[in-house]
Amino acid sequence: MFLLGTQSVNEQNHLSIGGCDVVELAQEFGTPLFVMDEADIRGKMRAMKAAFEAQGVSCHVTYASKAFPCLAIAKIAAQEGLWIDVASAGELLTALRADFPVEKIIFHGNNKSLEELEMAVRAGIGRVIVDNFDELERLNAICAELGAIQPIMLRLTPGVDPHTHKLISVGGVDTKFGFNIAGGMARRAVEAALEAQHVELLGVGCHIGSQILDAPFFTLATSGMTKFLAQIRDELGVTFSQLDLGGGLGIRYLPSHTPPSMEEYAATLVGTVRDACEEYGLEMPNLAIEPGRSLVGEAGTTIYRIGTVKEIEGVRTYVSVDGGISDNPRPALYEAKYHFVNASKAGDAPNKTVAVAGKHCETDVLIEETQIADPQRGDLIAVFSTGAYNYAMASNYNRFRRPAVVLVNDGEADIIIERESLEDVLRLDALPQRLMEGALV
Repeated sequence: MFLLGTQSVNEQNHLSIGGCDVVELAQEFGTPLFVMDEADIRGKMRAMKAAFEAQGVSCHVTYASKAFPCLAIAKIAAQEGLWIDVASAGELLTALRADFPVEKIIFHGNNKSLEELEMAVRAGIGRVIVDNFDELERLNAICAELGAIQPIMLRLTPGVDPHTHKLISVGGVDTKFGFNIAGGMARRAVEAALEAQHVELLGVGCHIGSQILDAPFFTLATSGMTKFLAQIRDELGVTFSQLDLGGGLGIRYLPSHTPPSMEEYAATLVGTVRDACEEYGLEMPNLAIEPGRSLVGEAGTTIYRIGTVKEIEGVRTYVSVDGGISDNPRPALYEAKYHFVNASKAGDAPNKTVAVAGKHCETDVLIEETQIADPQRGDLIAVFSTGAYNYAMASNYNRFRRPAVVLVNDGEADIIIERESLEDVLRLDALPQRLMEGALV
């Protein structure tokens, strides 16, 4: 049986996570419900740190908070000694409100606003990852006005296609992100950053994509980045001590998925950098990585309640649940695939081929075809590996309320994000007075 983290089947034949019966969680907190496995999150954060420590290198493990940005997860990352990556004012505020050490906050993004840049500088964050020449100029001017020196790194595009979905491949030649190496932008960016008087250039970084299941793609990017460090040393006489290799390590969405282990991932990155440094006569730089999905993805499980079961003779059976595209847009965006079980009958053998559909006014099929144990109205469906880019991308489409999120550990369940109310959905609406006075003629 395919189980993740602390998942198990209890004596009641129910799915259990973190020692908590999923049926009981649904009764207490309602559905749809995101259940986050604290032990799994902490375990993966520790394992990622240990994997790089075992390679004998200095490496900042940075949680890419876009995967699941909330106060509780940010606090856990801080407690586990990680850095954190933010990409908006909202994500930055979340990190600050979670009392994340400001020196361990880095700010990404291809179109940071003046407000965001000033917010980052005033907060004294550890690094701004500069994405373009305009941003470099604006950041330098802000720092001059505030009397600050902001540490920065440059985001480069190494020209690597990681063979993931096109919408989450961001390290190729044609991308909105960063300075390309092949076209010479990266070298010009280094020169401009060195000339800027109010920023401190620490090094360079890249990010080639997400949900990568093959280690060789990391090798290609890492080799190219290290070669660039040698080029800058030879042509400009500058040696950088920091190299950020981004994130992208995939997870198990399906039993057939076999992503590289964290140990293999670390050995691939570090080994490639070491070999390249030896080839080019460079000192080993301090490394940084930015995992998000690989730290929290498998820790999340979405719980839905079955409503309609519709059998279309000769076609298929649709099992409809009380959520869908508003809490999980990834199937529609990326053709994402998921594994699930009937959480109310978790130990029973699957015996019915179905499609799992959401209840929105769209096609809204979460799972095209799979087997489930005897689906009946009122049963609970548990969709695995929904901890990354699910709640983070949730919406109010069809005026649905965003679900609650609970953090479970050792038999305890705590709300970390409240379920939205119907009033929350309407809270920002406004009716102009002229519409209150009747129809216009």
